Amino acid sequence: MTDTHGFTGPVEPSPSVVAANRGVINTVPPNAEDYEDAQRGLIALPDVPVIPTRDGKGVAWNFAGYDFLLDSDDQAPPSVNASLWRQGKLTAVAGLFHVTASGNRVIYQVRGYDLSNMTIVTGDTGIVVIDPLASYETAQHALKLFRDHSGITTPISAVIYTHSHVDHFGGSRGLFHETGDVIPKDLPVYAPEGFLEHAISENVYAGPAMARRAEYMYAAKLDKGPHGQVGSGLGLTISTGEVTLVPPTHYIGGPLIQPAKPGEWSPANVVPWRKGLYQHSVDGIPMVFQLTPGTECPAEMNFYFPELRTMCMAENSTHTLHNILSLRGAQVRDPHAWSTYLTEAIQTFGEYTDVEFASHHWPRWGRERIVEFLSNQRDMYAYLNDQTLRLIDDGFNGIEIAEKLRHLPPGLAEHWYNQGYYGSLSHNFKAVYQRYIGWFDGNPAHLWNLPPVQAGVHYVQAMGGPAEVVRIAREAYQAEKPQYRWVVELLNHVIFASGDTADAFEVPADVLQEAKNLQAEAMTQLGYGAENGTWRNFFLTGAEELRTGPQKPTSHGASDLVRSMSLDQFFTAMAKSVDGPKAALEQRSPIVLRWVLTGTGQECTTTLRNGVLIYVEGQDKLAGKPQATISLTREALDQLALSGIHFKENFDEAVRNDQIQVDDQAAADTVFGYLTYPDPVFPLVTPRPAPSGQEPGPVTG
Repeated sequence: MTDTHGFTGPVEPSPSVVAANRGVINTVPPNAEDYEDAQRGLIALPDVPVIPTRDGKGVAWNFAGYDFLLDSDDQAPPSVNASLWRQGKLTAVAGLFHVTASGNRVIYQVRGYDLSNMTIVTGDTGIVVIDPLASYETAQHALKLFRDHSGITTPISAVIYTHSHVDHFGGSRGLFHETGDVIPKDLPVYAPEGFLEHAISENVYAGPAMARRAEYMYAAKLDKGPHGQVGSGLGLTISTGEVTLVPPTHYIGGPLIQPAKPGEWSPANVVPWRKGLYQHSVDGIPMVFQLTPGTECPAEMNFYFPELRTMCMAENSTHTLHNILSLRGAQVRDPHAWSTYLTEAIQTFGEYTDVEFASHHWPRWGRERIVEFLSNQRDMYAYLNDQTLRLIDDGFNGIEIAEKLRHLPPGLAEHWYNQGYYGSLSHNFKAVYQRYIGWFDGNPAHLWNLPPVQAGVHYVQAMGGPAEVVRIAREAYQAEKPQYRWVVELLNHVIFASGDTADAFEVPADVLQEAKNLQAEAMTQLGYGAENGTWRNFFLTGAEELRTGPQKPTSHGASDLVRSMSLDQFFTAMAKSVDGPKAALEQRSPIVLRWVLTGTGQECTTTLRNGVLIYVEGQDKLAGKPQATISLTREALDQLALSGIHFKENFDEAVRNDQIQVDDQAAADTVFGYLTYPDPVFPLVTPRPAPSGQEPGPVTG
């Protein structure tokens, strides 16, 4: 049984939090249209309470867990921000929906089966699936709902990924559960140029860190309810099934699909020609594509259906302020480019669009409503960019800008779709600052900060010791106007000071536990008061881990991502796993390995030198004679990364089984002995434990 250190029930919201939560609902004018739009076209509700994982041992998606949102009235409970409660109720509306139709063309959506939506369009010979959710299981069940209630049995004729985030491609193989997982060899799969590069970069290179932080951001394991998880703003949460990928075969913006020239432009496109637009038919469906790199995702695209006068906005316009920098970690996005591409979409498609849908939330109908929505979203991202730059040039740092600009101007703030349910003004202003200026604010006092444990020791000593800091924090917690942010910051120093291993300083166990308990309570209050779904999830998950410790993460699998990697990407992933300091100290001479991929005509060279693994396609002409030549199939190479955490042992076993040939195994093993495996449950709210011996691990981390 988990030790909760004295916690026997949920923390109740303080009077100040309750008052703030109830008052926020009056800050935006009432709007019943969102509820009408979220229900419009409903054909069928989910027919199962949960979606099990493929192995039958877990739950990939839990509809019943969110019944509390659908079964309650509009009055938010005191422990939930009333604005976030409203958003939660809207995103909990799940089922199969009819979006629009013209002739034999029909657009359907399955919503509420994952963080994202799955869109289905009827083509000439089959159905085109857009964004098949995040995992095999949810895509399988979403398609089944469509089959059961649409009466359409034609096969899948094409798949389209709007962008390279996992919740838009991870369920792709689940679409073919109905065919025994057999995928047609000639199936066209469309994606924006750069899709695979960025999908690999995000899910493999920094994958372990992002996955750990995503446990906080989406809080899929947190209890669902008024004292727990009520959604993530963009959707409810992300599914916890198997992540798959059917690789793209056609790239919009790639060599075979280039921007249309004026003389090539078809009158059937409805919209006038403009430089940079792509025209292409998918299973007989005419489509016009707009690439939007650097917006919500490095590789993303909007597209237009002329026959239906309908626009898909991918994830560039949703019913929330989005992230300039995701809290799970990502590349900082470009709000100026984002607003510019929205302007381009409005100017190109606005007057010709009657229906707009996206990869999250519910559609909008009516040209004027759509143009107003897109324009206000555009203005919001431009405001974030421009006002951050204005204050940067006035000498303000990111934290100061976020505190100075705590509200959007009235013309933007009066719309529910501009509220910060997923992104927030606070972390977005800091992200824009980071994009233009970087982490350093120019103050040399911040140029060489002490790490958290050392800083904690000095702060706690300077303030009179651990017990005194806890006393001050408790006073701030119990004040007439509680200072929860200050409480969390104070106690963070005590908790991290406990990570000091020197005999000269110690945080007594009872004081440390009191500090953790009080910080957990303060984080809970901050979570209860958050309008932003991901902030609530971070605070409440942090509080839970202070009480019970980090929990084992959900394994989503990623074999398709490994198999889709180029050799460059594979060895880049291997390189980031090298223990550089150790390798540089112990290996003063380069170790050169020649890799021959049998049956493919591919070969490459890797060189371990100065603690770095260098990859060269083909022969490295300057590296010298290889110490070892490794011959193996691509399948065997992939299997090394997929067979568990002991890469060197996996390699040696494959050599013994004659699956891999190597002429100097000792040289290869020396290189592989420096590969490390990241801890998938590294702590976030407590100090890291004292380092211990580390075993070698997989190249993909």
